Amino acid sequence: MRAQLPRRVLLSLVLRLLFLKPVVTGSCSGDDQELLKQLQRQTDFMQDTSRLLDPYMHAQGLDVPGLKEHCQEHPGVFPRENALHGLSRRGFLQTLNAKLGHVLHRLTILQQDLPKVQEFGTVKRYIYGIRNNIYCLAQLLPGSSETAEPTQAGTEDSPPPPPASDTFQRKLQGCQFLRGYHRFMHSVGQVFHKWRESPSRSRRHSPHRALRKGAYRMQPSMRGKRLMPRGQLPQ
Repeated sequence: MRAQLPRRVLLSLVLRLLFLKPVVTGSCSGDDQELLKQLQRQTDFMQDTSRLLDPYMHAQGLDVPGLKEHCQEHPGVFPRENALHGLSRRGFLQTLNAKLGHVLHRLTILQQDLPKVQEFGTVKRYIYGIRNNIYCLAQLLPGSSETAEPTQAGTEDSPPPPPASDTFQRKLQGCQFLRGYHRFMHSVGQVFHKWRESPSRSRRHSPHRALRKGAYRMQPSMRGKRLMPRGQLPQ
């Protein structure tokens, strides 16, 4: 009889299939609402502290009274939600993509210190999927071939503090960074939720929509036209 997979492993596999859905660059979907739906699911999933912060705290021995209270977000490392809402759609996607690149770099460093924490690899794969969807969504925005828009005021983040020489302080820094990351993903999810409630003009600029509109315009208008008897040519 085959050994059954642990319930936790099965749940992880199912959730990965449901939420990750990485989009391969070069074969993007032309449906911005579907991309937004995927992005919101991915960010909602990643804001859960059980995906990374909790396993990290447990592995570092920080999940005990008197220590876990010190695991608070370091100010300025991640943009606040009100600053994200103030960005244009293109500016927001650029800021999100850049910040996720920084997160990937930091996770790689933390993963080297804790190779047994498998959640690092899982989260990194999710981030790759999110960045692919960001790329695809950006292609649907008006003027997608224009020069990249600079990061706007309010999103210039201060870099995380340099790694401390003290082992305990390094643990706290990692914990604070992950706390901020989960909060940041919650804020990102709120932005995508608002976008879904107010569809972008990108739908009106969709190539498929433009083709349908052009085809409609090519059809001769029947308004004001008198039907001709069969066999009679118009004069």
